Amino acid sequence: MIDIPQGIPSQIIDLAEKNVEQARGAFLGFIGAAQKATDAAETLPSSAKDAMTKAMSFAENNVNAAFDLAQKLVRAKDVSEVLALQSEFAKSQMAAMQAQAKELGAVAQDVIASATRK
Repeated sequence: MIDIPQGIPSQIIDLAEKNVEQARGAFLGFIGAAQKATDAAETLPSSAKDAMTKAMSFAENNVNAAFDLAQKLVRAKDVSEVLALQSEFAKSQMAAMQAQAKELGAVAQDVIASATRK
């Protein structure tokens, strides 16, 4: 069996937290640029822009949830807490993804209906 150290040095925890925040910042910069590009796409019908905006919003929410999990995992005291956090995350993400799929399905129907009216 592998021995897990009882205490992780605070410097390592601080570094891990800083890395998570830097990764979050980089992602937010990327998603901001993608949103600006979508807003600037003048040739797209408004329903298609709305669909892309909603999809990017969902992606941003999902990635932020993953970053939140990463921060919690960095602070976890033991393996049982890690497992509990992971289980909670999986349940909440499944519920979120079901709701997102429903919304995207409705948006896709609107896009198709809008395209066939023309």
